[in-house]
Amino acid sequence: MPTDTPETRPTVLEVSGLGKQVSSGNAPLQILQDIAFTVCAGEALAIVGASGSGKSTLLGLLAGLDLPSTGSVSIAGQDIFALDEDARAQLRGEKVGFVFQSFQLLPALTALENVMLPLELAGVDRVRERSVALLERVGLGGRMTHYPRQLSGGEQQRVALARAFAPEPGLLLADEPTGNLDAATGASVIDLMFDMNAEQGTTLILVTHDEALASRCTRRIRLAAGRMI
Repeated sequence: MPTDTPETRPTVLEVSGLGKQVSSGNAPLQILQDIAFTVCAGEALAIVGASGSGKSTLLGLLAGLDLPSTGSVSIAGQDIFALDEDARAQLRGEKVGFVFQSFQLLPALTALENVMLPLELAGVDRVRERSVALLERVGLGGRMTHYPRQLSGGEQQRVALARAFAPEPGLLLADEPTGNLDAATGASVIDLMFDMNAEQGTTLILVTHDEALASRCTRRIRLAAGRMI
């Protein structure tokens, strides 16, 4: 029986010659330069580096939330920068989930409504049933009707996890997901994220400055001054 190895899995993400340059006074500022790597289905990749190394900029480019100066990013074989903004948004909605340091929950919606929203936008079936099940999975079965302001930081990040996994994305992008949490709460949220990631077979790309967290991933990419080292 063939062994399932990274070499035999399909490529989910391919990055080639990626660079980002912005204007800064009289001289251009090179934020990222010549970034290239591939990620296979089911991998967990950590992008690590000091503050200012370009980690979050890279994640924004991988998601198509920003445009590069050079290079390409392909998700499931589709060059995302060959698409217009609406098509990129559609691709994100279908294939990509997000977990942010600042949670990014909608304050006017309850926990349940926040999780339901991406499913409603995707037009899937059993929206409420699926959302309730996910909030129960993250331990918030009794907090579904609470608004973000009524939840602790750890609870808000659990809602954000449920929302990210709700559409069952093939690719999950997480940007310093424990950055606003204390150590114990952050550890429990990370355990939950890796458990849910394994359950759904998602491909995970995680930006972090936490070496212990990065060590839990399949492999690491290290950035320094906008370059891979």
